[in-house]
Amino acid sequence: MRCPLPRVVLAGRPNVGKSTLFNRLAHKRRAITDPTPGVTRDAIETRTLILDSPVTLIDTGGFKLDHADNDEDRLDALVVERTLETLHSADLIVLLFSAGEFSAEDEEFVSLVRPLYDKTIACVNKTEGGRLVAESCALHRFGFKELLFISAEHGDNVAELCRIVHERLSAAGKICLSFIEDEPQQEEPIRITLIGKPNTGKSTLSNRLTSSSGSLVSEIAGTTRDVIEGSLSYKGRRFITLDTAGIRRKTKVNEAIEYYSVNRAIKTLDAADVAVLLIDALEGLSEQDKKIAAQASQRGCPVIFALNKWDLVPPVKNGFTAMSDRLRFLFPQMAWAPIVPVSARTGDGVVKLLDMVIKVHTQLLRRIETSVFNDYLERWQIEYPPPSGPSTRFKIKYGLQISANPVMFKLFVSRPRAWTEAYGSYIANRLRKDAGYSMIPVRLEIAPSREDRHLRKKQR
Repeated sequence: MRCPLPRVVLAGRPNVGKSTLFNRLAHKRRAITDPTPGVTRDAIETRTLILDSPVTLIDTGGFKLDHADNDEDRLDALVVERTLETLHSADLIVLLFSAGEFSAEDEEFVSLVRPLYDKTIACVNKTEGGRLVAESCALHRFGFKELLFISAEHGDNVAELCRIVHERLSAAGKICLSFIEDEPQQEEPIRITLIGKPNTGKSTLSNRLTSSSGSLVSEIAGTTRDVIEGSLSYKGRRFITLDTAGIRRKTKVNEAIEYYSVNRAIKTLDAADVAVLLIDALEGLSEQDKKIAAQASQRGCPVIFALNKWDLVPPVKNGFTAMSDRLRFLFPQMAWAPIVPVSARTGDGVVKLLDMVIKVHTQLLRRIETSVFNDYLERWQIEYPPPSGPSTRFKIKYGLQISANPVMFKLFVSRPRAWTEAYGSYIANRLRKDAGYSMIPVRLEIAPSREDRHLRKKQR
């Protein structure tokens, strides 16, 4: 039986290097790093090994105590509240300071952490090559058990920090000795990315699905910056949720931090099995929604349109049917994508959404035998023959499925240069209609048939 992994939390005021240390200890670039203070807002978690012992490593938002009455500072207040909650749930806290940059904010933070001293390790960051170590010794006055001088960027003394972390967790009986890496493999979880424009309810839905408060929720657009992972179980299946930053038009993205956030949101489409595109039901489908859906489809990632805030839509007879028909009319290229009305706030429709994710994922893993697929191809070409003009003529000789998740088929065609996008759409639509791929994107790869390759060789 697995024991719960110990929670190691990185904390400190903004711009002391928490995310840089998080990435170093996680052995991957998981958190966004930027010189701008306050980049991290949500608590970001990952499992990593510290001296071969598994831990849950958590990067918290920067702790800012001075707040004015504006959107940014109201968000900072939410970050502080979330950070304090995370600290109290920690098994060990790594409290970071920046060399030579001690402020009243640091002192107030220390006073808040003082009741947690027994599980706190203090570190002065950015001391590469002995930089500002003498000046930083003044922190001893706060009475920390350990005061380490490290460089998260260059790796100085990080190994010593890992040794102390392991030693403190062992002494507290928190090392997970019953964790077994080679225990029987469970079925792979279904990975869902929650994606869409800012303020469509992605974080609220993420928290609803995972029964947690892992994602910071605010009416202020742009609250989420990093990708926040969560997990849940439903009908005996495991799911991983990826809550992403809101994606705005390129012309409106004017900060480096938002640029990285948007890029990470788009990249989740490569790692996800299913994309749930949240659309504000009160606003309807936008051009930006279309662009996001197209990004997913091009990668072979299925899309489910989640009409969020459905509880706020005035009740009208056949209202959902009318809105669905309008969405199909405005975006016929994605007519295959399922549409589900949900309310992330109340939970209405969330079970139907998960049921739809399972159905879509089942299609994503479907495979067709080559003989069956070629029987389909022969029949489809009879029912709707390819162009037959002297310069436009081609024929599909045979085909096969080359992958599932994403679903891809390879077609061997005579005169592939004459192949048309319109005929490709016809084949993809017939695959959806006849072959069990009604709710997912289908990608086609065109290659010259053996006869065509032989003819081209002779012509050379």
